[in-house]
Amino acid sequence: MILLLINKERGINMNQVYEKVVKCYESIKERIPFQPKVALVLGSGLGNYADSMDVKGEIGYDEIRDFPVSTVPGHEGKFIFGYVKNVPVVCMKGRVHYYEGYPITDVVLPARLMKLMGAEILFLTNASGGINPSFSAGSFMLIKDHISCFAPNPLVGANIEEFGCRFPDMSKVYDPALQEVIRATAKECSIPLHEGIYVQLTGPSFESPAEIKMLRTLGADAVGMSTVVEAIAANHMGMRICGISCVANLAAGMTDNPLTHEEVQAASNQAAPLFRQLITESIAAF
Repeated sequence: MILLLINKERGINMNQVYEKVVKCYESIKERIPFQPKVALVLGSGLGNYADSMDVKGEIGYDEIRDFPVSTVPGHEGKFIFGYVKNVPVVCMKGRVHYYEGYPITDVVLPARLMKLMGAEILFLTNASGGINPSFSAGSFMLIKDHISCFAPNPLVGANIEEFGCRFPDMSKVYDPALQEVIRATAKECSIPLHEGIYVQLTGPSFESPAEIKMLRTLGADAVGMSTVVEAIAANHMGMRICGISCVANLAAGMTDNPLTHEEVQAASNQAAPLFRQLITESIAAF
């Protein structure tokens, strides 16, 4: 009886998760200017990317019913709707992180909402710490796979059948065809592009040298505080996913310098012009 009550409560909670996403969509659907093909999540340093788009509209997160609002410096909270070389794109200018205190279902709510808008592709970007010793600040890494470490899985609880199946396959989360487009684009634009595995930890503290040693042993090439849970939720909903990480600094223990958010922001800003070019040309080729 106790287990039945627990399962019933979990079902109600997950129904509330579904209803919350739908209510967010219903509250703004009349303001969405077109059906986007690509949903683009802008990481640190890419906040001004929308300036290069043919913008047709925008919606602030604080204008959306019950929508989580980003509290991180450099993450302005709004959806931007526009065209990137004739491709209709919805762009997240600022993301929500688990370390801000939101439940994990709120962290992935924006990705789910963009799928309800009609987006087929989720293009994830972020700033990360480099674990691979061949990386340097300002490097770009194509995300080939991921590791979730300590971050809760957004699919825990009763499955939301409207979104996807109970046990989604995770063997090819990052679409091989989209990866090939990004590789070809980087080569054509003469932009050096590493490839590797991204690992998400919860944050907000940076990782300790011992944790970085552990992650390197596990096979990770870059580490950050976002992206993986969004990819899991989007994969569950059947979206095609790709991602690029900007290595903003080398991770703890790899240099003698202390890690700061200001350093991450500065390195991301410096790499932004090439990052913007790589994203723009890749989207045009999708």
